[in-house]
Amino acid sequence: MHFTFRAPLFRWEARRDADWFFVALPADESEMIREVPRPPSGFGAVRVAVEVAGVSWRTSVFPDAGSGTYHLPVKRAVREAAAAGEGDEIAVELTVLDA
Repeated sequence: MHFTFRAPLFRWEARRDADWFFVALPADESEMIREVPRPPSGFGAVRVAVEVAGVSWRTSVFPDAGSGTYHLPVKRAVREAAAAGEGDEIAVELTVLDA
């Protein structure tokens, strides 16, 4: 499963004082990920490979019960490479590894 999308960066509300930034995957893509049967994992995390602004890394996306979408953590080095801050849209290429 491979997705390309644009989404705004947001700071994790529970820790406004911390540098935890995420983008929300679109609802349709989140639903497709959720529908794939997989063994249970911590917090419902799904392993992914990601590329943003020429930076590639592996991480996990996490389900958000409130929105029904998955959230992708975006580390500082990636935000700097994309010259993006809170509220800025970034282009994301994401491949689900647990599919």
